[in-house]
Amino acid sequence: MTTVMNRPIRVLVAKVGLDGHDRGAKIIATALRDAGMEVIYTGLRQTPEMVVNAALQEDVDAIGVSILSGAHMTVFPSILALMKEKQMEDVLLTGGGIIPDDDMQALQQSGVGKLFAPGTPVSEIAQYIQEWTIEHRKF
Repeated sequence: MTTVMNRPIRVLVAKVGLDGHDRGAKIIATALRDAGMEVIYTGLRQTPEMVVNAALQEDVDAIGVSILSGAHMTVFPSILALMKEKQMEDVLLTGGGIIPDDDMQALQQSGVGKLFAPGTPVSEIAQYIQEWTIEHRKF
């Protein structure tokens, strides 16, 4: 079981915008749950505000955004700005989907965590979230 301070690591998995393809997000959510994490899946067509508010309510350690729509250069900065506004600097913002390498690098330089391309082993994603959470969360 993946725990931090006697509780499972909590991850919010989100689909933002009009992207209606959630098969990958559901696979990731299931894999993280199988790795011992508590997973909250928001469902389709969420706004950045809805995602951040849900993350606050659920007291998550990480937010994972699945994006296939090409809106990653808008979605991630919007979520990151809302997280900073709500003083969520110790919550990981990560994700994956169809994101060009140059955009991944730019997003990471702006404060977004590691981003994952399709085909990344789910064990690698779970390990990243676990290691980041242990290192950065303040309890």
